[in-house]
Amino acid sequence: GCAMIGQTVINLSSNGRGRLSGVVAGVMILLFVLFLSPLIEKIPLAALVGVMFVVAQQTFAWASLRVLHKVPVSDVLAIIAVTVVTVFTDLATAVLFGIVIAAINFAWQHARELYADIHDEADGSKLYRVHGTLFFASSTPFLNQFDPANDPAQVTLDCQHLSFVDYSAVAALKTLRERYEKAGKHLRVVHLSERCKQLLKRAGADH
Repeated sequence: GCAMIGQTVINLSSNGRGRLSGVVAGVMILLFVLFLSPLIEKIPLAALVGVMFVVAQQTFAWASLRVLHKVPVSDVLAIIAVTVVTVFTDLATAVLFGIVIAAINFAWQHARELYADIHDEADGSKLYRVHGTLFFASSTPFLNQFDPANDPAQVTLDCQHLSFVDYSAVAALKTLRERYEKAGKHLRVVHLSERCKQLLKRAGADH
Protein backbone atom coordinates (compact mmCIF):
# COMPACT_ATOMS: atom_id res chain seq x y z
CA GLY A 1 0.00 0.00 0.00
CA CYS A 2 0.94 3.66 0.29
CA ALA A 3 4.09 4.09 2.36
CA MET A 4 2.72 7.19 4.09
CA ILE A 5 -0.36 5.55 5.60
CA GLY A 6 1.62 4.00 8.45
CA GLN A 7 3.27 7.28 9.39
CA THR A 8 -0.03 9.14 9.18
CA VAL A 9 -1.82 6.64 11.42
CA ILE A 10 1.01 6.76 13.98
CA ASN A 11 0.89 10.56 13.97
CA LEU A 12 -2.87 10.67 14.48
CA SER A 13 -2.88 8.00 17.18
CA SER A 14 -0.19 9.99 19.03
CA ASN A 15 -2.33 13.16 18.79
CA GLY A 16 0.08 14.67 16.28
CA ARG A 17 -2.43 16.64 14.23
CA GLY A 18 -0.56 19.89 13.64
CA ARG A 19 1.85 20.96 10.93
CA LEU A 20 4.87 20.37 13.16
CA SER A 21 4.10 16.65 13.44
CA GLY A 22 4.14 16.28 9.67
CA VAL A 23 7.41 18.21 9.38
CA VAL A 24 9.07 16.11 12.10
CA ALA A 25 7.89 12.88 10.47
CA GLY A 26 9.24 13.99 7.10
CA VAL A 27 12.60 15.05 8.53
CA MET A 28 12.99 11.78 10.44
CA ILE A 29 12.20 9.73 7.32
CA LEU A 30 14.82 11.73 5.41
CA LEU A 31 17.41 11.11 8.13
CA PHE A 32 16.68 7.39 8.20
CA VAL A 33 16.95 7.15 4.42
CA LEU A 34 20.22 9.11 4.20
CA PHE A 35 22.13 8.26 7.39
CA LEU A 36 20.33 5.92 9.79
CA SER A 37 19.48 2.94 7.58
CA PRO A 38 21.88 0.65 9.56
CA LEU A 39 19.70 1.20 12.64
CA ILE A 40 16.55 0.23 10.73
CA GLU A 41 18.21 -3.00 9.62
CA LYS A 42 18.57 -4.06 13.27
CA ILE A 43 14.80 -4.03 13.86
CA PRO A 44 13.44 -7.62 13.68
CA LEU A 45 11.14 -8.29 10.75
CA ALA A 46 8.57 -9.80 13.11
CA ALA A 47 8.32 -6.45 14.92
CA LEU A 48 7.65 -4.64 11.65
CA VAL A 49 4.95 -7.17 10.80
CA GLY A 50 3.28 -6.42 14.13
CA VAL A 51 3.43 -2.70 13.43
CA MET A 52 1.78 -3.19 10.04
CA PHE A 53 -0.98 -5.29 11.62
CA VAL A 54 -1.71 -2.46 14.04
CA VAL A 55 -1.67 0.07 11.21
CA ALA A 56 -4.10 -2.06 9.18
CA GLN A 57 -6.39 -2.50 12.18
CA GLN A 58 -6.50 1.24 12.86
CA THR A 59 -6.79 2.24 9.20
CA PHE A 60 -9.78 0.05 8.32
CA ALA A 61 -13.13 1.82 8.75
CA TRP A 62 -14.82 -0.77 10.94
CA ALA A 63 -17.90 1.43 11.31
CA SER A 64 -18.67 0.83 7.64
CA LEU A 65 -19.59 -2.78 8.45
CA ARG A 66 -22.56 -1.58 10.53
CA VAL A 67 -24.14 0.29 7.61
CA LEU A 68 -23.68 -2.31 4.88
CA HIS A 69 -27.38 -3.23 5.02
CA LYS A 70 -28.35 0.43 4.52
CA VAL A 71 -26.35 1.20 1.37
CA PRO A 72 -27.02 0.01 -2.22
CA VAL A 73 -25.83 -3.46 -3.17
CA SER A 74 -23.49 -1.99 -5.80
CA ASP A 75 -21.70 0.05 -3.12
CA VAL A 76 -21.40 -3.01 -0.87
CA LEU A 77 -19.83 -4.99 -3.71
CA ALA A 78 -17.41 -2.13 -4.39
CA ILE A 79 -16.35 -2.01 -0.72
CA ILE A 80 -15.80 -5.77 -0.58
CA ALA A 81 -13.95 -5.85 -3.91
CA VAL A 82 -11.62 -2.99 -2.95
CA THR A 83 -10.88 -4.63 0.41
CA VAL A 84 -10.04 -7.98 -1.23
CA VAL A 85 -7.86 -6.35 -3.89
CA THR A 86 -6.01 -4.40 -1.19
CA VAL A 87 -5.22 -7.60 0.72
CA PHE A 88 -3.94 -9.52 -2.29
CA THR A 89 -2.20 -6.68 -4.20
CA ASP A 90 -1.65 -3.15 -2.88
CA LEU A 91 -3.60 -0.03 -1.99
CA ALA A 92 -2.84 1.86 -5.22
CA THR A 93 -4.20 -0.99 -7.35
CA ALA A 94 -7.25 -1.28 -5.10
CA VAL A 95 -8.00 2.45 -5.42
CA LEU A 96 -7.78 2.22 -9.21
CA PHE A 97 -10.01 -0.86 -9.15
CA GLY A 98 -12.53 0.97 -6.96
CA ILE A 99 -12.62 3.94 -9.35
CA VAL A 100 -13.35 1.60 -12.27
CA ILE A 101 -16.17 -0.11 -10.34
CA ALA A 102 -17.66 3.25 -9.34
CA ALA A 103 -17.52 4.49 -12.95
CA ILE A 104 -19.24 1.36 -14.25
CA ASN A 105 -21.90 1.61 -11.55
CA PHE A 106 -22.46 5.30 -12.35
CA ALA A 107 -22.89 4.55 -16.06
CA TRP A 108 -25.26 1.65 -15.34
CA GLN A 109 -27.46 3.66 -12.98
CA HIS A 110 -27.75 6.64 -15.33
CA ALA A 111 -28.48 4.40 -18.31
CA ARG A 112 -31.41 2.87 -16.42
CA GLU A 113 -32.83 6.28 -15.49
CA LEU A 114 -33.51 7.32 -19.09
CA TYR A 115 -37.20 7.22 -20.06
CA ALA A 116 -39.64 8.94 -22.43
CA ASP A 117 -43.10 10.47 -22.03
CA ILE A 118 -45.05 9.79 -25.22
CA HIS A 119 -48.00 11.92 -26.30
CA ASP A 120 -50.28 11.79 -29.35
CA GLU A 121 -50.84 15.35 -30.54
CA ALA A 122 -54.14 16.76 -31.83
CA ASP A 123 -52.72 17.20 -35.35
CA GLY A 124 -51.95 13.47 -35.61
CA SER A 125 -48.23 13.75 -34.85
CA LYS A 126 -46.45 12.13 -31.94
CA LEU A 127 -44.33 13.79 -29.26
CA TYR A 128 -41.48 12.07 -27.42
CA ARG A 129 -40.32 13.96 -24.33
CA VAL A 130 -37.17 12.14 -23.20
CA HIS A 131 -35.77 12.51 -19.67
CA GLY A 132 -32.29 11.52 -18.56
CA THR A 133 -28.68 11.54 -19.71
CA LEU A 134 -27.71 10.36 -23.18
CA PHE A 135 -24.21 8.87 -23.42
CA PHE A 136 -22.52 5.64 -24.50
CA ALA A 137 -24.26 3.46 -21.91
CA SER A 138 -27.77 4.80 -22.57
CA SER A 139 -27.67 4.99 -26.38
CA THR A 140 -29.43 1.65 -26.87
CA PRO A 141 -32.18 2.32 -24.28
CA PHE A 142 -32.68 5.72 -25.93
CA LEU A 143 -33.20 4.21 -29.39
CA ASN A 144 -35.51 1.55 -27.96
CA GLN A 145 -37.93 4.26 -26.82
CA PHE A 146 -38.95 4.98 -30.43
CA ASP A 147 -41.00 3.04 -32.98
CA PRO A 148 -40.30 4.45 -36.47
CA ALA A 149 -42.24 1.69 -38.22
CA ASN A 150 -45.54 2.45 -36.48
CA ASP A 151 -45.17 6.16 -35.69
CA PRO A 152 -47.04 8.80 -37.73
CA ALA A 153 -45.39 10.79 -40.50
CA GLN A 154 -44.52 13.68 -38.17
CA VAL A 155 -42.62 12.97 -34.95
CA THR A 156 -41.21 15.50 -32.48
CA LEU A 157 -38.37 14.80 -30.06
CA ASP A 158 -38.35 17.19 -27.10
CA CYS A 159 -34.84 17.38 -25.59
CA GLN A 160 -35.62 19.90 -22.85
CA HIS A 161 -34.97 17.30 -20.14
CA LEU A 162 -32.31 15.34 -22.04
CA SER A 163 -28.58 15.92 -21.55
CA PHE A 164 -26.01 15.04 -24.22
CA VAL A 165 -22.72 13.96 -22.65
CA ASP A 166 -20.49 12.56 -25.40
CA TYR A 167 -20.39 11.84 -29.11
CA SER A 168 -22.17 8.53 -28.57
CA ALA A 169 -25.24 10.66 -27.88
CA VAL A 170 -24.74 12.48 -31.17
CA ALA A 171 -24.37 9.15 -32.98
CA ALA A 172 -27.56 7.87 -31.35
CA LEU A 173 -29.52 10.93 -32.49
CA LYS A 174 -28.09 10.59 -36.00
CA THR A 175 -29.08 6.91 -36.07
CA LEU A 176 -32.60 7.81 -34.93
CA ARG A 177 -32.95 10.37 -37.71
CA GLU A 178 -31.76 7.85 -40.28
CA ARG A 179 -34.32 5.30 -39.06
CA TYR A 180 -37.18 7.77 -39.49
CA GLU A 181 -35.88 8.87 -42.90
CA LYS A 182 -35.68 5.23 -43.98
CA ALA A 183 -39.32 4.80 -42.89
CA GLY A 184 -40.28 7.87 -44.94
CA LYS A 185 -41.07 10.00 -41.91
CA HIS A 186 -39.83 13.29 -40.50
CA LEU A 187 -38.23 13.68 -37.06
CA ARG A 188 -38.15 17.19 -35.62
CA VAL A 189 -35.82 17.86 -32.67
CA VAL A 190 -36.69 20.76 -30.36
CA HIS A 191 -35.40 22.38 -27.16
CA LEU A 192 -31.76 21.42 -27.64
CA SER A 193 -29.36 23.13 -25.25
CA GLU A 194 -26.52 25.23 -26.62
CA ARG A 195 -24.00 22.57 -25.62
CA CYS A 196 -25.97 19.91 -27.48
CA LYS A 197 -26.16 22.14 -30.55
CA GLN A 198 -22.39 22.59 -30.46
CA LEU A 199 -21.86 18.82 -30.24
CA LEU A 200 -24.17 18.25 -33.19
CA LYS A 201 -22.49 21.00 -35.19
CA ARG A 202 -19.00 19.59 -34.62
CA ALA A 203 -20.18 16.13 -35.64
CA GLY A 204 -21.92 17.50 -38.75
CA ALA A 205 -25.30 16.22 -37.55
CA ASP A 206 -27.03 19.57 -37.00
CA HIS A 207 -29.03 19.51 -40.21
